[in-house]
Amino acid sequence: MNATSLLSTKRWTLAVVCAATAMLMLDIAVVNTALSRIADDLDTGLSGLQWVVDAYTLALASVVLTAGSLADRFGRRRLFTIGLAVFTAASAACAASTSIVFLDVARAVQGIGAAVMFAVSLALLANAYPDMKERAGALAAYGATIGASFAVGPLVGGALTSGLDWQWIFLINIPIGIFCL
Repeated sequence: MNATSLLSTKRWTLAVVCAATAMLMLDIAVVNTALSRIADDLDTGLSGLQWVVDAYTLALASVVLTAGSLADRFGRRRLFTIGLAVFTAASAACAASTSIVFLDVARAVQGIGAAVMFAVSLALLANAYPDMKERAGALAAYGATIGASFAVGPLVGGALTSGLDWQWIFLINIPIGIFCL
């Protein structure tokens, strides 16, 4: 592989990992802004709404360690791609939800996809950037992506929910997920 091709691969890896991580982090923050619209549309109360948030975070937290172990065994890139595909498909399912139970289940599946991506993301960057100085820059970009995602999440969620409808907080993931794939 020549130097230009290697540099291009590094940049694409960084771009894809940061975009995918932004997407999964945004999904933690944007949902909160849409909860009242979801409650009205799906005719649910507080307990159903709690699971919209909790199903995602619980699945993410409980699967992330196992996903890292599986990535070591079956390949980081392969598992990242699988996680991204699961997350993207689950985002479509979330947007298509017509009941709170279906939305809660789809959010749990989305959290599993997020866990797989999150578990593998740093390892992909470490592999793409073996030089410590370059790796530090890549990790800085990765960290900034996470921080920015949480900062703009409520703004994005509010804009999508009030400008379009609550389903768009999930539909926005589909083109980003396809781009990353």
